[in-house]
This record gives sequence, C-alpha cells and structure tokens, in this order.
Amino acid sequence: MTLHDLLHPRHRLFVKRQAPARSTALNQMAWRRFCRNKLSVASLVVIGLFALVALLGYLITPDPTPFCNQQYLELATLKPFTTIQFTYVDDSLPPYRHGPLHTMLHGRPLPYTAIPTYRATPVGDSVDIETYTGSSPNDGPVRRVAASQIVGQQSRTFLLGTDGYGRDMLSMIMIGSRVSLSVGFIAVLIALLIGITLGALAAYHGGWVDNLITWLINVVWSIPTVLLVIAITFALGKGFWQVFVAVGLTMWVDIARVVRGQVYSIKEKEFVEAARALGLGSFRTIFRHILPNITGAVIVVAASNFASAILLEAGLSFLGIGVQPPMPSWGTMVKENYSYILLDNAYLALLPGLAIMLLVLAFMLLGNGIRDALDIKS
Repeated sequence: MTLHDLLHPRHRLFVKRQAPARSTALNQMAWRRFCRNKLSVASLVVIGLFALVALLGYLITPDPTPFCNQQYLELATLKPFTTIQFTYVDDSLPPYRHGPLHTMLHGRPLPYTAIPTYRATPVGDSVDIETYTGSSPNDGPVRRVAASQIVGQQSRTFLLGTDGYGRDMLSMIMIGSRVSLSVGFIAVLIALLIGITLGALAAYHGGWVDNLITWLINVVWSIPTVLLVIAITFALGKGFWQVFVAVGLTMWVDIARVVRGQVYSIKEKEFVEAARALGLGSFRTIFRHILPNITGAVIVVAASNFASAILLEAGLSFLGIGVQPPMPSWGTMVKENYSYILLDNAYLALLPGLAIMLLVLAFMLLGNGIRDALDIKS
C-alpha cells in the first residue's frame, strides 16, 4: 500500500465532513457583512425590481401589445398623468388563443379598436364618436359606429405620458428593461467563459502559453471598446442576439487580467502543490481548487462589467446599430426623443436615461458591497 493510498481516503473524508461546514460559516459571515451595507442592499432591491418587471413583461404593462407598439397619433407627447377616455369597437378579429406564458413573453394584440374619444353622441342605432385631438376647440374627426359594435368605454391614465407616436412611455420603459438586463447577463456570461479560461490557463501554465495569451489580451485591450463592438456588430449584423455576442466578445479582457493575477498569487500555495502531488490534472486543479478561491474578485469584476454592458447596449442602440425598432430599448428611446430636450417635453429623453443611470448605479454599488463583504483582510 502506497502513501497515496493511506492519505487520500483521509483527505477525502476530511473534505466531505469539514469543508462544507466551514464554507457555510464563511458564506453566512459574508452575507451578514453585506446586509450591513444599506446602499448595497438597496441596490440589490432595485435590481430585483427591474428583474421582476422584465420577467413578468407584458402581463403587467399598461400596453400589452407586442413591443408596446400601440400607436395613437392623436395622443402624441401627452404629459404624464394625463387621462383619456377610450371607446372600444369590436372588429370581429379572431380570438386570442395563447396562454399566459406566451403573453408574458410576446404580448398579445388588442381584440378591438381603441378610439381616443372626446365626445360620444348616440344617434339612433349608431354612435357618433368624436376623436380626441388635444386642441382647443377639439375639432376631431367624427366616426359613426353601430351601437352593437361598441364593446365598452374606459378611462386610461398615461402615468409617464406618451412619445411622439402616441405610445405609452411607461410600457416601453418596462419592456426596455428586458433588453438591458438580457444583454448584461448574456454578455457577462460570454465574457466570464472566455476570460476565466484564458486567464487561468495563462497564469497556471506560464511560459509560451502565458506570453501568447498576454499578447492577445494586450492587442484587444489596445482597441477602443466601442469601436471593437461596432466592428463586431457590423460583422454579425444588426439585431437582438448579435448585440449580446458583440458586447460579450469585447468584455472578457478585464476578467482575464484579474483572473491571471489572482491565479498567479495562489498557484504556489500548499493546497495547489498537494493537488499536483496527488496527480490531479491541470483542468481539475484549476477549476476545482484554484478558481473557487478567487470567486470574490471575479464576482466584483462581473458586476462592474454588467453595468458596462448596459451602457454599451444603450450606446449602440442610440447609434442605430443595436436593438432594432420596434423592439423597445432605452438607448433607442433616448435617440428618438432627444430632440424634445429643447422643448417642453424633455422628460421623454430623460426618463429612459434615468432608468439607465439607476440600473448602472445599482450594479456598481452592488459590486462594491460584494467586494467589501468578501474582503478577507477586514
């Protein structure tokens, strides 16, 4: 019986019985320290609310139509909290047969025509509906509709007003959060996959592997991020998924540099030498024993990159090479409404900009809170 056979079962038994308890205690300590940071907890709540709104989607938006693209040109640039009376007219459209999950993801078309109404006057078996224009006097076109076609009337309040096409601003901002959170999540996932792999391999193996990967990192680092994203976007094409991939392929450099430095600092530790002495392969040593010890640093960088991804997506959409209309995006909304900043409707551009600022700030504060909670020196 060899020394390996004597030591390995005890080592395995020790890991099974002792490591989880110690790890649980450290996790609880880090969580308590995180909870003492009020700004970080508030940031986590804000991110959770944005994520909940993005997940529920069209089930909770005032405008449940696909892409919140129900346009009322008569109601363009309404002020916030404006209440409008609507008359619903049956158009004998086929019934909507999809379930709640499909509605949550894709929305549902209106089963009737909604007419903004200034005045409805019964005339025999018909109703004359004067369309709301917002001018004084109203002087809107009159539409005669059979009384049997009218489904009902209802008042609707536009809490954040409408844009230049008469679309509900609140609904578009709510659905726009899906794009920002999705691009952040997928782009950071791609960046983590590439950055952790390259950074760990460079530091662990050293030599020509380190030199090659470091050269690649420096080359990508020297190219301005926005220009690189634009170039990749042109190569992949404009669209929803192309933006995610383009942003992810440019954000791995930060993660690779951090991982490389962290792995260099601990690859000569005793537990790594023990793993090598036991004959464990490089892959298992890196991903089972080294990477779990640098999780804190990676999480902090990932939170920062999440915020950067949101800003990059907004910038691409503002330039017109990101998410394409009619899909709502905060960057696209700023682009479509920035001309109103010089007029009385500056809020049309400020509201999506405020949403971008709030979500980015929340991720930055969350990253700072995680860094302080996982700081072993304190």
